[in-house]
Amino acid sequence: MNDERLDEQSTRNVEEERAFHRRNLARKLDAVGWGLFFIWVGIAFLADLGWGVGLVGVGVLGLGEQVVRRRYDLSMEGFWVVVSFLFIVGGLWTLLDAQVALVPLLLIVAGLAVLVSAFWGKPRSEENSCN
Repeated sequence: MNDERLDEQSTRNVEEERAFHRRNLARKLDAVGWGLFFIWVGIAFLADLGWGVGLVGVGVLGLGEQVVRRRYDLSMEGFWVVVSFLFIVGGLWTLLDAQVALVPLLLIVAGLAVLVSAFWGKPRSEENSCN
């Protein structure tokens, strides 16, 4: 009986430690992502790369962070995947000098994405609901 309790306690401790390390890794990845974002924006402004290249770079950084999260078995953040994709589209739109107004279209797509995620997204656990 005591052995079972010890095994159960040991298993719980291992799971808690894994969860702690995963949260810690997620925080570090977020910090790296924000750091790279500010560095990129600074470079884009200093080098006068223009809005198109700047927006594409921000989008690539955002998608890159989500790929890294996936690589480390952390859940991808659907909101940031959509936003990053929209940054890339906006940047390409600017680079290609498209004639149709993009902002209203992006706002509609972003609004639809938020609505879809609210109704069809996975429910968040209590632990993650404040993040």
